Amino acid sequence: MTQSTTHQRGTRGVVPVLAFAGIVVAVMQTLLVPVIKDLPTLLSTTPSNATWVMTATLLAGAVSTPIMGRLGDLYGKRRMLLTSLAVMVVGSLVCGFTDDLVVMIVGRALQGFAMGAIPLGIGLMRDELPREKLGSAMALMSSSIGVGGGLALPLAALTAQHADWHALFFGAAALGVISMLLTVLFVPESTVKAQGTFDVLGALGLSAGLVLFLLPITKGSDWGWTSGMTLGLFGAAALVLVLWGVMELRLKAPLVDLRTTARPAVLFTNLASIMVGVAFYAISLVLPQLLQLPTATGYGLGQSMVVAGLCVAPLGLTMMFTAPVYARLSAKYGPKVTLILGMLIIAIGYGAGLGLMSAAWQTIIIAVVVGAGIGLAYSSLPALIIGAVPPSETGAANGLNTLMRSIGTSVSSAVIGMVLANTANHVGGVAVPTMTGFRTSFLIATGAVALGLVFALFLPSARRSAKPQLRASSEEDANLRAATEALAGFHGRVLSPSGAPVARAKVTLIDRRGRQAGSALTDEGGRYALPVPGDGSYVLAATAAGHAPLASAAAYREAAVEVDLLLPGGSDVLA
Repeated sequence: MTQSTTHQRGTRGVVPVLAFAGIVVAVMQTLLVPVIKDLPTLLSTTPSNATWVMTATLLAGAVSTPIMGRLGDLYGKRRMLLTSLAVMVVGSLVCGFTDDLVVMIVGRALQGFAMGAIPLGIGLMRDELPREKLGSAMALMSSSIGVGGGLALPLAALTAQHADWHALFFGAAALGVISMLLTVLFVPESTVKAQGTFDVLGALGLSAGLVLFLLPITKGSDWGWTSGMTLGLFGAAALVLVLWGVMELRLKAPLVDLRTTARPAVLFTNLASIMVGVAFYAISLVLPQLLQLPTATGYGLGQSMVVAGLCVAPLGLTMMFTAPVYARLSAKYGPKVTLILGMLIIAIGYGAGLGLMSAAWQTIIIAVVVGAGIGLAYSSLPALIIGAVPPSETGAANGLNTLMRSIGTSVSSAVIGMVLANTANHVGGVAVPTMTGFRTSFLIATGAVALGLVFALFLPSARRSAKPQLRASSEEDANLRAATEALAGFHGRVLSPSGAPVARAKVTLIDRRGRQAGSALTDEGGRYALPVPGDGSYVLAATAAGHAPLASAAAYREAAVEVDLLLPGGSDVLA
């Protein structure tokens, strides 16, 4: 059996299984949206206390993403993915058996912990998939945040309308168990791991800073934006995060490599991610309310909870079907261009939405257009991040990027919520959102996208980047030889004893300290390309099924170096 056949068999189920896991954990964010207005009654508490059921999930998700990403880099991404899903299942069961507010908040926090599964899935895809499949796979995984949130709305609404609301949590637990079983059966553990130990103090500092920052964002409308509590927490967050940053810069193995984060390719991608997060959540907050408002208001569309969910569902479906489109566009133009294109489409969708709010079918058009733009934008983000960080930092870097999107949705929730509350009409003691509030929310989303476009324009272009931009298409194999000529690093071919090229062989770059500095799979012609972090001596290790492993020393000095690796035969065969 050839190595190519073995590799294809080993990774055949990786993409759908990991994408399903991403969709499952994203469902937790919108799981309770259909019953959010009824939570005070269901939990026998005040509306302000009931909001903690949503806030707890958001805070836990924000804290877990960078931490689980780093743990995955150190101890195994598949192991941490299963851990995240297991915690989510426990949280779902806790919620399913209680009507107590405090216990419900604890369970919802455990559900939010699973958001770390998305950057872990992206890291697994980078480590396991051949290059021609990687772009579209990561695009689907990245978009799963929106896909899960969009698809959950109609399903959760249908469940809540025809069954006890606790059924939502039992359904979430079942999905989590199915995802865990599929992961065990079809997803292999990554062999790419970072060196060092887990930065416990850094994790505690980042967690504290994020909670202090996100808490006043999510509760500012209730407490008052100029209240002592809100301003005090913002000040405390700034102090804790600054001290945390100083500490991280002094560590050899930090939780987050801030020097890498400060690279333009990473910094501006993360800033753009915040703006995309703002734009994504705005439509999720506006359209369901507009659709369910009674027609007696003069602008409400008078739809049921289920119909409203179905009208918004195309948002997630369009994001799902955008992944293969992104792969083609990115292969031809690069992820920077697709990010910019996605943001332009989002802006068009929101701009058109200002005048398309008078019928249910118009909201579907808005959802489709905005969903297409968000799908392209979300799909571009992991490719931009992965193209700027070494393989051993993939999990942590994508975890931080996912955190930036969470911050964007948090800001969107707070700002849009404040706008809708301040522009609402009060009828019989009930606040009714107005069309002015809806349009202002769309304008805010458009402004966020415009700012994101500015950030995207500052991203290094593919020709100026020190590392090759990640492209995802079968065209890449044909173009790899030309690309390696300009690559600052090692490139060459992996050959069998007879001189035949070895496809899908793994070439690992090891620095003078014995640490992995990169890895790549060869294409159908046996060619590989590896960027180099700096001048010095390295070892190139090549492995492939049917051959003994090979290690070859090589020196790098500024210019590209061609090294062909001739694999020996023999009995020392890798399975």
